[in-house]
Amino acid sequence: MKILYSFLTQIASFHLLAAQHFSKKLKTFVSGRKDVMTILERDISANDKTIWFHCASLGEFEQAVPIIEATKKLFESHKIIISFFSPSGYEIKKDSGIADCIVYLPLDTISNAKRFIKKVHPSLAIFVKYEFWPNYLFELKENQIPTILVSGLFRANQSFFKPYGSFMRKALLSFNHFFVQDANSQELLKTIQITNTTVSGDTRFDRVSHQIEQDNTLDFMDVFTNNSTCIVCGSTWPEDEIILLDAINSDTGGVKYVVAPHKMDASKLDAFLEKINKPTVKYSEIFSTSGALAEEKLIEAKVLIIDMIGLLTKIYSYADIAYVGGAAGNTGLHNILEPATFGVPILIGENFEKFPEAKKLQQLAGLYSVKSGEELSQILSKLINDKIFRSKTGMIAGHFINSNTGATKKIMDYLEKLHSDGVV
Repeated sequence: MKILYSFLTQIASFHLLAAQHFSKKLKTFVSGRKDVMTILERDISANDKTIWFHCASLGEFEQAVPIIEATKKLFESHKIIISFFSPSGYEIKKDSGIADCIVYLPLDTISNAKRFIKKVHPSLAIFVKYEFWPNYLFELKENQIPTILVSGLFRANQSFFKPYGSFMRKALLSFNHFFVQDANSQELLKTIQITNTTVSGDTRFDRVSHQIEQDNTLDFMDVFTNNSTCIVCGSTWPEDEIILLDAINSDTGGVKYVVAPHKMDASKLDAFLEKINKPTVKYSEIFSTSGALAEEKLIEAKVLIIDMIGLLTKIYSYADIAYVGGAAGNTGLHNILEPATFGVPILIGENFEKFPEAKKLQQLAGLYSVKSGEELSQILSKLINDKIFRSKTGMIAGHFINSNTGATKKIMDYLEKLHSDGVV
């Protein structure tokens, strides 16, 4: 099975070489991997001690950050290496400075796994959430490199728990320990005789809980909101924007809307703007050539479009209500925890079955799901006009964050023991 899997992976790599000419994202995916070994040779010497973190994309990176920061303090003499599978993670974080080396993960062939692990020669490997690459895992085990999974999340429909999943189950045996988000994941692993597990929770709670302690001031948001009720719509996709249009265009009060699309596609942004019947301004338009704020534009505008990445987390601190995108379609719900930490009610689309944090917060009545623009307008009207209801809903969201922190400490307790025992 291992040979067949490796053969199919190799075939997939050939297809990617051809497909990259028809997709900008695939081109970035392929071209970014060309220099991985060169980068590793440049940044890692044979005598360096390293710890390797692997993240699928940006969301998994955010989960890893609290552990990365704590690991750097515990293992001061080790270099931190981060690999990404997706361009949406690597391209945004490649220059973040959080690690000594950040690269794409080469495709999971036997030769790639051997070369990569030989170059990195980690003392410890940490995979985040649900990235399981058999050849890399087998190579780590063969080299007796301690390997753990953090913020793991398992579902019954995954191949590990199917009759045909023996190959992938074998790959899981490469992990020394699993830190999983919930008891359901732990119970699923027990059904395939994996018991080296700890229910730690989700490290994203630790990540976002610290955000409220930071300076989240943004001058342009102070001017734009001007003490008005502010609804922040973060990481939106076209499907979300269809729902949002009804609410924005039908609003007759003094509400201000911030819309931060997930993708900065100029043509799609312009098409969205054309459908809005309220005064609108883009972030890229609010500064003069001298860099001064164009305050009049911000004061007059009812809708602010954020056409720049990296601002959303702080913008959420200005929200009275937050709509988080991704669940109106099938692209995947984005991070609801970032706005929740500021104690604001959360609204999302209807497709969030794979997101336990959203399901739990909905059960607690700190989050509401909508299927249409009409439903969104109804719940927004109640949240805007009933301040007691809004405050209570927001308090539930904030308490949800505070009551679920602590995953990082559980993981670091394990790593500290490895350190004290001389394993790492």
